[in-house]
Amino acid sequence: MVTHAPTPIEEYALLGDTETAALVSRAGSIDWLCLPRFDSTACFAALLGTPEHGRWLLGPLAPAKSTRRYVENSFVLETIHETDTGAVKVLDLMPLGDGRADIVRSVEGLHGSVTMRHEWVVRFDYGKVRPWVSHGTGHRLDGDVITAVAGPDMLVLRGSRLPHPRDGVHEDEFEVTAGQTHTFSTTWFPSYEQVPPPLDIDSRVAETIRVSNEWAQRCTYEGPYRELVVRSLLTLRGMTHSRFGGIVAAPTTSLPEDFGGERNWDYRYCWLRDASLTLEALVASGYVDEARLWRNWLLRAVAGDPEDLQIMYAINGSRRLPERTLDHLPGYAGSTPVRIGNGAVDQRQSDVLGEVMIALDEARAKGLEVSTQSWAMQRALVQNLAQHWQEPDNGLWEIRGEPQHFTHSRVMVWAAFDRAVRGIEKWGLDGPLEQWRELRDQVRDEVLAKGFDADRNTFTQHYDTTEVDASLLLIPLVGFLPPDDPRVLGTLTAVEQDLMREGFLLRYRTETGVDGLSGDEHPFLACSWWLVSAYAVCGQVDKARELMDRLVALFNDVGLISEEYDPHEQRMVGNFPQAFSHLTFIGAAHALAEAEAKGAAHAGGQLP
Repeated sequence: MVTHAPTPIEEYALLGDTETAALVSRAGSIDWLCLPRFDSTACFAALLGTPEHGRWLLGPLAPAKSTRRYVENSFVLETIHETDTGAVKVLDLMPLGDGRADIVRSVEGLHGSVTMRHEWVVRFDYGKVRPWVSHGTGHRLDGDVITAVAGPDMLVLRGSRLPHPRDGVHEDEFEVTAGQTHTFSTTWFPSYEQVPPPLDIDSRVAETIRVSNEWAQRCTYEGPYRELVVRSLLTLRGMTHSRFGGIVAAPTTSLPEDFGGERNWDYRYCWLRDASLTLEALVASGYVDEARLWRNWLLRAVAGDPEDLQIMYAINGSRRLPERTLDHLPGYAGSTPVRIGNGAVDQRQSDVLGEVMIALDEARAKGLEVSTQSWAMQRALVQNLAQHWQEPDNGLWEIRGEPQHFTHSRVMVWAAFDRAVRGIEKWGLDGPLEQWRELRDQVRDEVLAKGFDADRNTFTQHYDTTEVDASLLLIPLVGFLPPDDPRVLGTLTAVEQDLMREGFLLRYRTETGVDGLSGDEHPFLACSWWLVSAYAVCGQVDKARELMDRLVALFNDVGLISEEYDPHEQRMVGNFPQAFSHLTFIGAAHALAEAEAKGAAHAGGQLP
């Protein structure tokens, strides 16, 4: 095999079955796949190393012009490769709804003749373990197949033309002419079980497209950028485990925030914050059933003593996520260490409950039935917050430096108490109303006194600095202050002045050292979409639309976006696709649609 420079992040597309996901490059290489679920070990890990760490390539041997799209509203990926000698169509998917773990790939000749390259390189345990590979028709098998087994994991490759073994790699080159079709499938299953039967591929493709289209048709959003909003909603659905209900922040680990640096994190887990914000985006777009699924996951995950609340959990709700490094992997673009697990699991992040309470309050407003058990859980967590809210924390950005009194965290503490009060006043639930009202007012008074810099007319990142933070843009969005408040407008101006880099926002200035890490990072896309929302609610609609158009241009050709963006090199940065980026885009679209509708109504004389 020939090694090569890492594929740009934006060159990948997502395949998924709502239990795990794969990344496939435009050239046809599946370079990342964890089986059977998002946070399992990877059997294809070339994304963080070389092809020798595992991949499945099915692409043209000669240089090709390659264009791709998702079929309708599915994650069935169609890629057209055109070479000097002909053209082929490759179809890639992970079938939905059958409880299996399969990847299906087919190549069809369109015209002329194209030589295809096929490589199947299985390396379990994140590229470290070479499995025992067999080619045959043993008593457990049905027809001519290739199997790879190591410990509890087994893969079986079926196809109309199987590759040949060579030095631990299975490879093949074959001609595809017009009208010819070759189909392949890889299936994971526990090595102690019987080999699953072959798929009826045509019916699984049709069913996957049908189910995806039906889900997309439930979207109630009709504003600007609707097609991209639907694709982002589908992406969030693709990162939601359909049985467990957990929502991962991204299906990848250790795609760097700083190429060649140490800011490499495992995002294949369920942050309560990210999941709550995902829930808000889904509910606002008409997906209330998904709120019920996630609420049930939440009840299971946080069950127990409120003192034991974590900021994140595994996809099935388990708690132990020890962070360690995979030193055998060289990392994406040489960025080490490659991490699995996440040490931030033990941090105190006081904003988290605020996001949870907002999401569940909005779900109730959209028709989610009130759950006695859910409210009992919320009430217990709010009471626990009442005892600890004054403690410093690590904040929204999971600072690994000294804990601080972060202003955003305090604002979200206010939001937690505020939505708890709403639960009683609006929804007739029970709880210590006067205590929560008093705490809400106390938090608000403290933020206004200690988290605001009167000299600059801006809120600050934390109580002991004059620095600003993009998270301060949420102050009007969560209702802490009205959008026309001079302090909100002053903060908007300060964030623009201090954090804008080549048209996009940083989270904060890393040179202050507050995060306890070396290196720098690039603009964080969610922050720019918060700025769009803040512009919209503050009446600066033209600026909102201008920034929105600039951001929308960053999505790749199949509607996916990463965590950060490098405007100088014009490339995506960080884990991909990133739920936080997609959900804040959806929120910005809603905010912009509402602001433009309000402006149109005002212009038409319908508003005073």
